Amino acid sequence: MSFRHSQSLILIRINSCKRDLLKRLNPWPVLYFLPFLSFLTVILSFDISKMHYWGVFDGHAGSGCAIMASKLLHRLIRDRLGDIAHLLENPSVTPPICLAKNGSPYQLEVKKGANSTQDPEDPNAITDPSIRFHMEKTVSLESLIMGIIENAFKQMDELIEKEKTSFTISGGCCALAAIHLMGKLYVANAGDSRAIIIRNNEVIPMSNEFTPESERQRLQYLGFLRPELLGNEFTHLEFPRRIQHKELDKKMLFRDHTMNGWAYKTIVEDDLKFPLIYGEGKKARVMATIGVTRGLGDHDLKVYNSNIYIKPFLSCCPEVIVYDMSEFKHGPNDVLVMGTDGLWDVTTDREVADAVSGFLSCCEPTDPVRYTLAAQDLLMRSRGVLKERGWRLPNERLGSGDDITCYVIPLAGPVGPETET
Repeated sequence: MSFRHSQSLILIRINSCKRDLLKRLNPWPVLYFLPFLSFLTVILSFDISKMHYWGVFDGHAGSGCAIMASKLLHRLIRDRLGDIAHLLENPSVTPPICLAKNGSPYQLEVKKGANSTQDPEDPNAITDPSIRFHMEKTVSLESLIMGIIENAFKQMDELIEKEKTSFTISGGCCALAAIHLMGKLYVANAGDSRAIIIRNNEVIPMSNEFTPESERQRLQYLGFLRPELLGNEFTHLEFPRRIQHKELDKKMLFRDHTMNGWAYKTIVEDDLKFPLIYGEGKKARVMATIGVTRGLGDHDLKVYNSNIYIKPFLSCCPEVIVYDMSEFKHGPNDVLVMGTDGLWDVTTDREVADAVSGFLSCCEPTDPVRYTLAAQDLLMRSRGVLKERGWRLPNERLGSGDDITCYVIPLAGPVGPETET
């Protein structure tokens, strides 16, 4: 993938179409949005040297966190990558275990005979301390880049918390970022936004949703370890429904953090508390409040009418999935689709792939706006058509009532007369 121009795009949508701001430079990468939606979505894209970055930040309970993350997350990733620039220049060299203060490789000197478990008479014994220590664990450059991205998310969350003491930074946001570096695509997701790759009409998931249901065991385990976080109002156990007082001493199905299946237990007084995770599907909530379990911000979020903070149960750590682009030859119809939950709630991966592939096949491969139009077509399909019974999809299911934001990014690079090959 090669590019001649840098691209920069910032889109901020707050509350309604009355305050839409759209600033775009160059037609790549591509997005489309519906201006009458109510929640905030911020998108930022930039190109620095050999690194390319795309981000989708789906805000909730205010716009402050999403805006701040859109302006700073890529800078944190870039700065951390700059710290290992000398390693990126030599990708064939295994990263050293330890670096000195100046960033150069550091090797621990070991006194002769110290902590040696090998027979000194053994002709095959390894006597070089640097080799012995290096053999303890081998870390690839890919894993190092993944760790940098993960730490950048954590640093971003800590920075939001710090800045909240001086500035008003409202709400939180789900964060989905894609970084193209050294022939590999790193997709990091913290929240319920998702990304897929469409290659030869094949669907390759590049992220997973993080919801109360998908992270049930992690949440329950934290509630089990630190019951004080539940505020004497919640129980970490899961039951098929709320328990009534008259059901004390009876046996009911339950599920704990150690269980994937269900079992019976005798109901006690403590089980009458509200469950930590309640509801199912899109209606599942943590402490009856929030429907996502990973993201940035939400440091002040509390259970309604209480002093119980929810942030301890929310993780800012993303899942990073790597796609090696050098292993495949990509055509003009091979794309990365990134979207907020408003898209995926009503459209399956297969439906997205069929819609995008079908639309692109009807366009000229050299048309630079074909990806913009494909994204527009995809989102209009997810919104549906306004009928007497509301917005409806072609199969008469309800269309998405959430905000919808999407990227359709060509994996073969931008197209048009200015494209380098």
